[in-house]
Amino acid sequence: MRAPENKLKRALAAGEMQIGLWLNLASPSATEIVGGAGYDWALIDGEHAPYDPTMIQAQLRVLGQFALSPIVRVPIGEDWVIKQVMDLGAQSLLVPMVDTSEHAAQMVAATRYAPDGKRGMGAAVARAARFGQCTDYLANANDEVCLIVQAETTKALNNIDEIAATDGVDAVFIGPADLSADMGHRGNPSHPEVKQAIATAIARIRSVGKAAGILHYDSADFAGYAQMGVTFLGVGSDATLLRSAVQRNLDAARAAVRV
Repeated sequence: MRAPENKLKRALAAGEMQIGLWLNLASPSATEIVGGAGYDWALIDGEHAPYDPTMIQAQLRVLGQFALSPIVRVPIGEDWVIKQVMDLGAQSLLVPMVDTSEHAAQMVAATRYAPDGKRGMGAAVARAARFGQCTDYLANANDEVCLIVQAETTKALNNIDEIAATDGVDAVFIGPADLSADMGHRGNPSHPEVKQAIATAIARIRSVGKAAGILHYDSADFAGYAQMGVTFLGVGSDATLLRSAVQRNLDAARAAVRV
């Protein structure tokens, strides 16, 4: 048995819109609800949520019963972190704070076995190869990696052409929150300067033939991002959706009993 086909990688290469959700609650039950909703992908946020390797593995198992593509955002772009998460079974990764093509190339190498890269050889005992039951896993594991790097500083945007053109990078994701802070507009990703920088970056990413991605919480802007060329679209998180739904429920109840 070979490594499973990476549907997300194929879809992004074909220019197909892929809509997904961030998973920040670290709750298998919440993840199961998201998994059954019909999203194209769901992202296990190892950067800003309370995930350890055991919980990441549990989340991957929950998502494995659904048709959507699981993605893991690692906390930092370091080789040892990449190796650990991939051995847990992640085929699609989002790496934060990639500012240069050199760092992007390092992440590509970290996700591939030699001679194409330097991922450590541990498939025989890793969940990724079903603990050795996928005897042909090594034959095509490199081909099924989907690597998305995150550009979220002015330095990254200055280097966006080279980052996007890096062989082995499938998509470049713009991080509006950190980018707005780096540009001096902390907490205001909708500032005109930030929005213009994002639009320019998306165009440059697309000009070299790579997929562009973003996370945004306002549905009124989704069509605009699609028109810009975004095909990897994050539309919220389990935490923010729960918060807003709970608040709406409470507001409606209080309004009703006051009548």
